[in-house]
This record gives sequence, structure tokens and C-alpha cells, in this order.
Amino acid sequence: MRVGYVRVSTIDQHTDRQLVDIDVEKTFTDKASGKDVNRPQLNAALDFVREGDTLVVHSMDRLARNLGDLRATVTKLTDKGITVEFVKEHLTFTPAGNSNMDTLLLNVMGAFAEFERALSKERQREGIAQAKLRGAYKGRKPILTPEQVAELRARAAAGEPKTALARDFRIGRATVYNYLAPTGDR
Repeated sequence: MRVGYVRVSTIDQHTDRQLVDIDVEKTFTDKASGKDVNRPQLNAALDFVREGDTLVVHSMDRLARNLGDLRATVTKLTDKGITVEFVKEHLTFTPAGNSNMDTLLLNVMGAFAEFERALSKERQREGIAQAKLRGAYKGRKPILTPEQVAELRARAAAGEPKTALARDFRIGRATVYNYLAPTGDR
């Protein structure tokens, strides 16, 4: 059986560019960051595939964000008798054992994908820093109004539990603590 795995990083992104015109019988789709290998649909796909199946993935970076996770996942699958096919890179890893060239390509292509991700994050940080200097980047808008912040602080000072405050204001406990911190000017 040919099983597809598709992943996009956010719920706003579209999956329709992945596995276009690729014949698969079942597809598992995650809308989650690739930094964590513990993704619900990836886990479901890994549980679903059986010996003799092929897991088809658009590209290596859709399966894993770092080389260690990529190698571990491919090895785990091939050890179970499952073929792993990466469409974009035109690479297939089979249970029968891969050539030294296949292993080299997995490592090199995986390292490039990891490096590309690191560069992308670095460019993003630099862009945000430049936007902040220009005053164009203000960050996320405060969740609570100044009046709500004053109420939150007063109720916390009166001894109300932080969990109750978080629930009442519909924010996380960490956000409650951020607002209560001495520098919590939010």
C-alpha cells in the first residue's frame, strides 16, 4: 500500500501543493510545526504502515526538521520493512538496504534541509530586529486592556489563585504571571 504523509506548519497554509499527481491510497495530514517529531498524524501514519508498504512524503523537511530525526525515522521505517519515498528529492529508501550513496544522499540532503531552516530562522530574527528599529514591528497586541490588567493585579493582590484568574480572563497561567511581573507593563 502507498501511504502519503503531508505536513504544513500552520493551519493557514495549504496542503494542495504536496503529493500532486502522486498515487497514494491513504493520506495522513498534519498542520503542525516540524520541529517536533511527536505529531498526531505522523504517529498515526507510522502506526498504520506495515511491512511491504511505502510511505510517500513530498520532501525530507516535511518529515523531519533535523538530520537526527530524519535518519531515525527513515531507519525505523526501513527496519520494519517499509519503503520511504521522498518525491522532491527523488530518493527512495528500501528495507532491502540502501547503497552507501543513498545513505550519503540522506545525510547530505537532510543536513541541507536543516541548514536551510536555520538560515530562514536567522533571516526572520534579523528582519524583526530591523522592523523594530524602524518602528514597524510592534509585536503582538496585548491580550488584556489596561482596565483588565488593573483588575487582574488587584484580584491577585487580594489572594485569588492564579489558575482562577487565568480561567476568568481566558489567558494562560504564564500570561497571568507575565502581567504580574514587576516589568509586566503589557
